[in-house]
Amino acid sequence: MQCFLVVKKEAILGTAYARMDKKAISSFLLNTKFLLTVYIIIAIVAGLQLYMLGKSTFNAPVNKLYTTDIMAQPAIRSQYMGKQYTQYNNYVVFKRSYFHLLNGEDLYTIYPEEQWDLYKYSPSFPVFMLPFAYLPDVVGLALWNILNALVLFFAIRMLPVSDRARNGMLWFVLLELLTSLQSAQSNALLAGLIIMAYALLHKRKIGMAVLMLVLATIIKPYGAIGFCMFLFYPGKGKAILYSILWGAVVLALPLVLTTITQLTAQYHSWAQLIAADKSSSYGLSVMGWLHSWFGLSNINMYVMMAGILLFLLVLSRIGLYKNTTYQLYTLALMLMWIIIFNYKAESPTFIIAIAGAAIWYFPQAKATWRTVMIITVFIGSCLTPTDIFPPYVRQHLFNPYVVKAIPCIVLWFVIFIEVMLMHRPPTSNKTDRKVIG
Repeated sequence: MQCFLVVKKEAILGTAYARMDKKAISSFLLNTKFLLTVYIIIAIVAGLQLYMLGKSTFNAPVNKLYTTDIMAQPAIRSQYMGKQYTQYNNYVVFKRSYFHLLNGEDLYTIYPEEQWDLYKYSPSFPVFMLPFAYLPDVVGLALWNILNALVLFFAIRMLPVSDRARNGMLWFVLLELLTSLQSAQSNALLAGLIIMAYALLHKRKIGMAVLMLVLATIIKPYGAIGFCMFLFYPGKGKAILYSILWGAVVLALPLVLTTITQLTAQYHSWAQLIAADKSSSYGLSVMGWLHSWFGLSNINMYVMMAGILLFLLVLSRIGLYKNTTYQLYTLALMLMWIIIFNYKAESPTFIIAIAGAAIWYFPQAKATWRTVMIITVFIGSCLTPTDIFPPYVRQHLFNPYVVKAIPCIVLWFVIFIEVMLMHRPPTSNKTDRKVIG
């Protein structure tokens, strides 16, 4: 009997210790400072990895999803063939744009001796590359990745949800963040600015929220979708005035580096590029899915219009504007909409959509079907581009059939249905600002 009691006591103690260990591990992994350190390390490692890969000879195959892209034209591609380019070419394009603006050169033409691909952002963006322009690439690239990672990190940390939900989101998006950083792109920065704008609006900091959205828009024009969030809050007149103010400041910002005549020419050239770049590309999007699975062509405009109408239906739920859950769902739909209805969407852009998926899942009460959905998104959208799957499978199945986009497309429509079925809360004069999660 005594022996039995000893064994039982040890079993109880062992279970207690196991629970304590599990709690300690969970507490450690969800520690904000630890997560911040992880984000910084990931950003630095991604930058160093790209830099150490050095240069390689350009001989890229044409992706059938982008066969009519400007850079796919034989006359253009022939000027690049055989030349050496870095693995962090996107950063080079961003960095060189500063010098092109400074020297009065056309931002929107090709520079085969310097970089592969065209610069496609606004004429204001090069000014923000000044802190990186004169740094050695190994340093500048690391700092650029750190900037992207930290803006997304602090944006998520600012959301009006529980601390556990925020840190759960940060872990969930980490792998997709790495994919974006390994291309030295600005997608994490864009996602962070839009999320931060919502968080600032929730705190009634309208001026700063407008600035975040203006900055997002000069990175990529579809960042302007974030201005829809001003519908949820009072002070719309003030928001319009701030938009005019910050818009004028940012639009005129290149004048610190160039003349008004040259700046006018840059905007004209940018408009021509945008017009010329309206191709039959399909990308990792609804368009790409319909084209690769069903052979539908010339559908971009129709799908875009359908996507806009669906999003307007979400915004038609005026009675829910003060509900925080509705606001977060709409933010999630907005971030995912930017990608799945974008005929230029590619793998590194999906950090924006994945951030939206995380905002939908982590703050709310868990349900089995929701967990299955988010795991499907993680496997289908985050893991499919990685070496977990054999190259043959990626090249002959995942890429041609836009598998990466499909879980996000399905989830977008699931969230859309949830929003349309959401019950209107009781009438109240106060905005629902509670922390959820």
